[in-house]
Amino acid sequence: MIRNLGIGTGRRKCAIARVFVREGSGKIQVNGHELDKYFKQSELVTLVRQPLLVTAAENKYDVLITVLGGGPNGQAGACRHGVARALAQVDPTSHTALRANGFLTRDPRMVERKKYGQRGARRRFQFSKR
Repeated sequence: MIRNLGIGTGRRKCAIARVFVREGSGKIQVNGHELDKYFKQSELVTLVRQPLLVTAAENKYDVLITVLGGGPNGQAGACRHGVARALAQVDPTSHTALRANGFLTRDPRMVERKKYGQRGARRRFQFSKR
């Protein structure tokens, strides 16, 4: 039977990631794919791995992630947030290191909604004097 040591929920923009940390050898799986197969850009792969590198736990645990919503950047940010929360749950001593690097803080920046009578969130329709 597989036991989850820590469970974390990460959010960024419109993406939500459920993260399960288990005993293992450092395998990270996102939606049934390997991490570098799911996120094609190397920057996004390193973004997801950051909490593991800070806590020196990259080869201690297997990480299983289910992520939905948003685009690649939002999903990677959500994964990082979820991994950090799960690691803080597994090892409470790593909480200060994760907090200092800002991995436990949810990034509040969201897309501003479009307003009526305007072309976008802030962009107005072109003004016509006549």
